[in-house]
Amino acid sequence: MPLNPKVAQLLDSIARSKFAPLHTLTPEAARASYARSAPILDLAPAPLARVEELEVPVRDGTMIHVRFYQPAEPDWTQPAPALLFFHGGGFVVGSVDTHDSLCRTFARDAECMVLSVDYRLAPDNKFPTAVDDAFDVLEWLFTNALSHGIDPARIAIGGDSAGGTLATVCAVLARDAGWPLVLQLLIYPGVAAHQSTASHAQYRTGYFLSGETIDWMFDQYVHHRAERDDWRFAPLDGAVNAPASFAGVAPAWIAAAEFDPLFDEDRAYAEKLRAAGNTVTLRIFEGMVHEFFKMGRFVPEVAQAHAEAVQALKDAFAAD
Repeated sequence: MPLNPKVAQLLDSIARSKFAPLHTLTPEAARASYARSAPILDLAPAPLARVEELEVPVRDGTMIHVRFYQPAEPDWTQPAPALLFFHGGGFVVGSVDTHDSLCRTFARDAECMVLSVDYRLAPDNKFPTAVDDAFDVLEWLFTNALSHGIDPARIAIGGDSAGGTLATVCAVLARDAGWPLVLQLLIYPGVAAHQSTASHAQYRTGYFLSGETIDWMFDQYVHHRAERDDWRFAPLDGAVNAPASFAGVAPAWIAAAEFDPLFDEDRAYAEKLRAAGNTVTLRIFEGMVHEFFKMGRFVPEVAQAHAEAVQALKDAFAAD
């Protein structure tokens, strides 16, 4: 399929603009740039019954900011389902603010609590800090679910891009801990140790997420290139410290964008999970690029992607 016409128009506008690519900036300037640009293409934030800022302790004593979304007033006699969400941004940029609209959409339309995690970013906090933060917040959620009106038997985990990486790792760690996640909602997750696939070569330049930006982000995140071979960086093919099996993890719903450098690795990860005996839905969104889930204001077809992700959540929460 060709590029979606609205996506093609967007890419043309970016190519003709003087917008500085993230990889040409300092990490601090890149975060500020991403924060300014994130709302431009995204939907207006949906109103909800309550949005609360929480502080969750992690293993080294740091308090991690978590934004708690509640779509309606709680019925304390009936605990609600919840999605624990990790934002994208290559482990360097992004925040609960840049993904606020998307999390509000999930909370409203899937009728669930959403907890969005401000895990610590590189280069100040290198690998595996983000993984540890993500897992520690997941542990906190299972421990404290009922006190927040959440059903611990109906917790899903998810994220986009680097946040999807964190969700894939936490799904395996949750299996090992005996925590019953109902779904992995993985939106174009990064899962490969090295960017050597055909899609990385084909879409390296001119398709929103560039190969140069990926390289820059990962260089900020790891201490040295060998850390890319740790499975917590690369669930698809990382061999260092890898679990013996990927069997028995939560069912996965994976969104892959046709014109995304990560396209091939997302398809390969779906096959890896299937080969291990897991339930996997791979949804390929034709004509789309990386980050398209946050382009709903400009690209009408994004509404269908949101609806399918929401339905996957609702189906998972309703399953026996």
